[in-house]
Amino acid sequence: MGRTAVRTPVRRITDGSSRNRQHTLAAEEPLVVRVAGRTVAVPLRTPGQDVELAHGVLLAEGVIGSRADVRTARYCAGTDDQGHNTYNVLDVALAPHVPPPEPGASLPVDPGDSCAVTSTAAVDAVRVHARHDPANAPFTARADMLATLPSAVRSRRRTPAATGALPAAALFDDSGAIIAVREDIDQHNAADKLLGWAVMRDRMPVSAYGTGMLITGRATFTLARKAVLAGVPLLATTQDPTSPAVDLAEAHGMTLVGSLATNGVDVYTRGDRVPE
Repeated sequence: MGRTAVRTPVRRITDGSSRNRQHTLAAEEPLVVRVAGRTVAVPLRTPGQDVELAHGVLLAEGVIGSRADVRTARYCAGTDDQGHNTYNVLDVALAPHVPPPEPGASLPVDPGDSCAVTSTAAVDAVRVHARHDPANAPFTARADMLATLPSAVRSRRRTPAATGALPAAALFDDSGAIIAVREDIDQHNAADKLLGWAVMRDRMPVSAYGTGMLITGRATFTLARKAVLAGVPLLATTQDPTSPAVDLAEAHGMTLVGSLATNGVDVYTRGDRVPE
């Protein structure tokens, strides 16, 4: 079963009777990501693809923009009280030309002393870190093809069926072929693992390789931010996006498509990339 799932006892009650049984649950553990000895992120994640996750986190924070920006990423060699390495601490060494992240850099917007912070300020703050503008990417995807993506991703899932489906993120090309899929207990981690995969394979910006991105869930501002910073030309979601996510996509020329279903899709921004 590995580290992605655990077995636990449970008492099942149905129709006034009960029975004890073993149940499979999705695992969740913290991953401490350190740069120059300082903790920069502690996502609670499904164990696995941790180096990809770290690359994706640093990409999303605007610290790195390509594979060349990371020199090494290694698990901490320390052990717990039982002498075991938990593989929950990852030390990242940046390339000499990359400055380390500043404290507080993970904030979507610096509030300073103000009491009036808005989503508009958060949209504007993304411009500071945006290296890969997707606005001019020549990517198109037919609406009927986009509607097939959720089922295509389901067929590529690796999570044990007994735990139930985890949130997933995928890269796809303009024909609907799935390039890569990553899953995690947290949707943001799934996106970071996927985009970290792209960073480690020199597929940055995403738009330069003719690929869009799918997330199985709602496109929040944070997820849209990750996509913009990776240069994703088209972000597709299975649910409605939030209004700041639409604003961010509009500001950066990224196509945002929601509510993917067999009977249609909703196109919120840059509809020229989605012919009928």
